[in-house]
Amino acid sequence: MNRRLVLGLFTLLSVFQAQAVLAQWSLDNDASTVSFVTVKAEHVAEVHTFDSVNGSLSSDGDFIINIELASVNTMIPIRNERMQEMLFETGMFPRATISGEVDIAAVGRLNAGESMAFTVPITLDLHGATQNYQAEIMATRTPDGVVATSVKPIVVSADNHNLAAGVEALREVAGLPGITRSVPVSFTVVFAD
Repeated sequence: MNRRLVLGLFTLLSVFQAQAVLAQWSLDNDASTVSFVTVKAEHVAEVHTFDSVNGSLSSDGDFIINIELASVNTMIPIRNERMQEMLFETGMFPRATISGEVDIAAVGRLNAGESMAFTVPITLDLHGATQNYQAEIMATRTPDGVVATSVKPIVVSADNHNLAAGVEALREVAGLPGITRSVPVSFTVVFAD
C-alpha cells in the first residue's frame, strides 16, 4: 500500500478516534464546582455552592450542565432549606440548566496541559425563565478530557429569572435590611470520558 495513503488513513482514523472520545465526555461532579456570592446588609458577602451538577459535552461541541438546586450549600442548614423552598422553589423548579456550544475543533487541537481562552454564548434556564449570557472561559485539555473555568464571573440578576419575590421573602424571614438581587456566578467544570 502507498505510504502516503497509509499516512492519510492513519490521520483520518486519529480524527475519528478523537471525535469518538469527545462524544463520551461527561461532567465529573466531584471535580467540578459552581459557586455564587450573595451580599446582605450592604456589606456582608458570602460564598455558596451547589453540591450536585451533571452534564455532557458532545463531539459537536454542544454542552449542557444541570445544577440540582436542592443541593445548594450555604454552610447553614436552615438557610439551605429557605433557599430551596423560598427562592428556588425546588418542588416546581428542581434544576437550573446551562447550555451552549464551544469550538470543539479548537479544543481538540490542544495538547494535554495546554489552555485556550474562549468567549462562549450560553443560555441559562432558571426558575422558568431563560436568559442569554456571555461566558469568558479558560479551557484546559487533560489526558482524558477538558477543564473549563470561568475567567470572569457571570452576573445573574434575580429579576431576569423570576426570583425577585424569593429574594424579598428571604430578606424578610432573616430580618435583613437588604439582599442584593444580582449575584456573580463562577465555575470550574471538568468533562472527562
